[in-house]
Amino acid sequence: MAAASGCALSLGTPYVAPHRLVGALLEGDSTLAGIVLTELRVPRLVLALVAGACLGAAGLVLQEALRNPLAVPEMLGVSSGAALGVAAPLVLALSLPAAVEPLLAVGGAAFGGGLTLVAAGLGRSPSAVLLTGAAVAAALQAALLVLMVMADQLDLQLIYRFLLGSLSARTWDDVLGLWPWLLVAVPALVCCAPVLSVLRLGDEDAEALGVRARRARLAALGIAIVLIAPVTAVCGPVAWVGFLAPHLARWFDPGAGAVRWLPWSAVWGAVVVTVADVPARLALAPVETPAGAWTALLGVPAGVALMRSSRRAGTSRRRRTAPAGTLPAPRDPRTAGPGAGPAPTRPRSAPARPGRTGGGPEGGGPLRHTVTDTGETR
Repeated sequence: MAAASGCALSLGTPYVAPHRLVGALLEGDSTLAGIVLTELRVPRLVLALVAGACLGAAGLVLQEALRNPLAVPEMLGVSSGAALGVAAPLVLALSLPAAVEPLLAVGGAAFGGGLTLVAAGLGRSPSAVLLTGAAVAAALQAALLVLMVMADQLDLQLIYRFLLGSLSARTWDDVLGLWPWLLVAVPALVCCAPVLSVLRLGDEDAEALGVRARRARLAALGIAIVLIAPVTAVCGPVAWVGFLAPHLARWFDPGAGAVRWLPWSAVWGAVVVTVADVPARLALAPVETPAGAWTALLGVPAGVALMRSSRRAGTSRRRRTAPAGTLPAPRDPRTAGPGAGPAPTRPRSAPARPGRTGGGPEGGGPLRHTVTDTGETR
């Protein structure tokens, strides 16, 4: 985060050397470097950190509440609904104050998430919520395409850049508009983290421990909406940050739970957005590319690789751990040679089978050949 923040403040036109950053910030409006830093680069950096933290925390909340590592805002109709709520007034030429845009985003996100839960039976099954959310997200994206067909050329360019997620031309007013929502979301996250650890056990175990799983899942979706909608209203749907950040938190600390993963998911989300914004601003300078394009381009393969490595690590740990209370199983002396490996194990508590052919009083010995009166060998 420190390296990405230093690059975000130093690189560009004009270039400000790292050792001159503090002096340029203190100079303020008296120099060109001070104006660029205080009015453009610092608010953009702060917005990237706050937006990434919100998206990373929301991604972990959704994944833990639905017990699915693929549960991301983009697949539950939340991001698409927020984008639709912001894009519709722009295309329909409705003159609304800037303070209303976060409310429109919250309304659209609540509509998308609520439609997902209603279609899935109010969160009765986590897998049903995820599959239904993908269908709702596709329907909302189709509605966005209809609006883009109706828009003129200028509005079409604005909507296109907004849908990809961009931090371009953001000021301190955009940053200050997020703080009221954070004052509501942060205490809710603190209260939600222990419940997420219980929901991870499954609905039946959660009910046995006194947690109403369906209501807790609805509350988790509400917290995710409060985190995602204001960010989407300001930056657009920055894609797949909520997918990559939780997997980074789990990969670096696989033995922890939701309580410890939640702050680290916020930190890694801030890192991902800050790192992605540097090439978005400088790769094709003087033309800026959307930061959401870089997060989607790099986040999806990185997240899939982290999922595979975590799954392999869990499998190897299970193989290395021997079950407790096992005894060596008997081996047949006719087939066990001098180079034979260790015998398989059988549980200590498993009852021995009664022996029919003289294998000992408990039937634990090897089978022996028995010749009957008719000459038949058994």
